[in-house]
Amino acid sequence: MNLLKGAVRGSQENPTVLLRHTTPNVVERQALTINPAKTCQPIGAMYAALGLHNCLPHSHGSQGCCSYHRSTLTRHYKEPVMAATSSFTEGSSVFGGQANLMQAITNIFSIYNPDIIAVHTTCLSETIGDDLTQIIAKAQEEGKIPAGKRVIHANTPSYVGSHVTGFAAMVKSMVTSFAAPAREKTRTVNLIPGWVEPSDMREIKYLAESMGVDAILFPDTSDVLDSPLTAKPLFYPKGGVTVDRLAITPASRLTIGLGPSASTVAGRELDTKFKVPLELLELPIGLKATDRFVNLLRRQSGAPVPAEVLDQRGRLVDLISDMHQYFYRKRVALWGDPDQLVSLTEFLADLDMRPVYVVTGTPGKNFERRMETALAGRVPEAKFRQGAGADMFLMHQWIKNEPVDLLIGNTYGKYIARDENTPFVRHGFPILDRVGHSYFPTVGYRGAMRLVEMMLNALLDHKDRQSPEESFELVM
Repeated sequence: MNLLKGAVRGSQENPTVLLRHTTPNVVERQALTINPAKTCQPIGAMYAALGLHNCLPHSHGSQGCCSYHRSTLTRHYKEPVMAATSSFTEGSSVFGGQANLMQAITNIFSIYNPDIIAVHTTCLSETIGDDLTQIIAKAQEEGKIPAGKRVIHANTPSYVGSHVTGFAAMVKSMVTSFAAPAREKTRTVNLIPGWVEPSDMREIKYLAESMGVDAILFPDTSDVLDSPLTAKPLFYPKGGVTVDRLAITPASRLTIGLGPSASTVAGRELDTKFKVPLELLELPIGLKATDRFVNLLRRQSGAPVPAEVLDQRGRLVDLISDMHQYFYRKRVALWGDPDQLVSLTEFLADLDMRPVYVVTGTPGKNFERRMETALAGRVPEAKFRQGAGADMFLMHQWIKNEPVDLLIGNTYGKYIARDENTPFVRHGFPILDRVGHSYFPTVGYRGAMRLVEMMLNALLDHKDRQSPEESFELVM
């Protein structure tokens, strides 16, 4: 109640006040999350499905759920996101959504003609207990799924997990639905990119191709959510991994999973069912993480690292050494997806920065251990939290107690950045108020250079704004 009174009083005194009523005294909360550092599972499942060629995602629930998922992805990628919905009414909410989904499958194939419908559940359909396996089997039996077409599904209730776990569930469904037993092994390598931008997926493919590795990247949202504007609009853009490529994943000699939170379940499915070994790496964000990825590709190809890639690494190292003075011991707060946070934390520590506060709303295992490995004892004062209580309110409370020099995370951090007058770099999902993330990678050596540039510009822009007249310099 006192918190509410403070907020109302503050807004009356100054209409521009946003979060300055956040209290600095941290109280452990058991049943309350305030501004969670995550979003819901179906959004992740929808994003993964868009990485399939000629696929139409389908939300098995109410129209409002589908509208929210589509609008969030559209606002982030600045591209139209197509998806269908079972459009639950009161009747289907009580008696089940089988009839709605059966009719939807018929309508979608006859009107929109995708190769694949990727169905994901919502809170509503999960709560009433719809059995998607049974419904899809019945649709197949009744001839509602045309020859050569497929319907796959993932169970993604919003009241558990996050967009990252929803993404992982749909990627696993790609394996269970399309992978077929192989008679003999090939030289291909399965590459699961984790939740990253279309630009990042393109950079990951570039590194694999540069190293001479024939990689099957899935999902692949490049040329789907960053497709060029042409005179001929396409309902299904040219990008996305094809069913033919997914079908031969069991013949690959290795699966590389980038980002354990998003890639483990699909990689283990290939290992368990088809004996394709799995090697998990952290996302190749920053110098060391990219080194590990390139080195693994080098071992798979048996070829030396190309001069072009070595030059990219050299330019990154040169930039880091030139700008080290501006990063040294700067305190940083981060929030977002666990896979991105672990690699970002390691990169910041490599720059001699101090990633002191890290929160992710995505539940899961080993986050604390992975963070400790990334930090390697270099930032003993670091605090990191995962799960329901790891929210933006907690992050703000930590910052209230001891400020930071830089914020890195999705758009929802802009309120803290404004209230605390702190430089802010947007990274992760969702970014609703800027562009560029879907076109310019932050993975690989070139992506790391972009991250360094973004952080440096944020810090120096803030320095310019805050410097008194006598300290306002032309040259940094």
